[in-house]
Amino acid sequence: MTDPASGQAALPDGWAVADDPVEVHDLLCASDAHQAAATGSPAPARRLATTRQRVEAGAVHLLRVGGRAVGMFTLTAEAPYDASTVPFPAARQPHYLSRLSVHPDELAAGSLIGVRCLRRAVQVAAASGADSLRSEANPDLAPTWSLLTGLGFVPCGPTHSDPSGRSWAYLHKPLPGPTG
Repeated sequence: MTDPASGQAALPDGWAVADDPVEVHDLLCASDAHQAAATGSPAPARRLATTRQRVEAGAVHLLRVGGRAVGMFTLTAEAPYDASTVPFPAARQPHYLSRLSVHPDELAAGSLIGVRCLRRAVQVAAASGADSLRSEANPDLAPTWSLLTGLGFVPCGPTHSDPSGRSWAYLHKPLPGPTG
């Protein structure tokens, strides 16, 4: 199938491991800017080099609808921060969710792309043997915070802030064990 707008092969809908760091970075920054404008919370500083590393490591999961990137998250077995300083519950094999992003058009429309991203992250983490999913999130982004806590993520420790006014806290979600 060909995309009429570009004349190139259309990308399939559904989930894929991302392979284009620029596309991922653009979605990440657009989502951040939308959230910042909606909440008054400063957008985090993002580096294309970091995005490139995460894409090359196969850690970025991307959702397409209508051939367009509409949601994504990064999932790793290594924490993107010093997890030893966070009072997380004990876990044998935690995985770390970061860079949860939804296209601004989808956010404005109230779509369930964020829910789909979180459910997919849980599914992928559990399938790879994780017994918990951990995340760092900004509690000032009320819709995102409510989504995380509503889907079983529990805050661990205090809320932090930096001189720019950005806030963050850590969350933990136990994952179901293998069945059988």
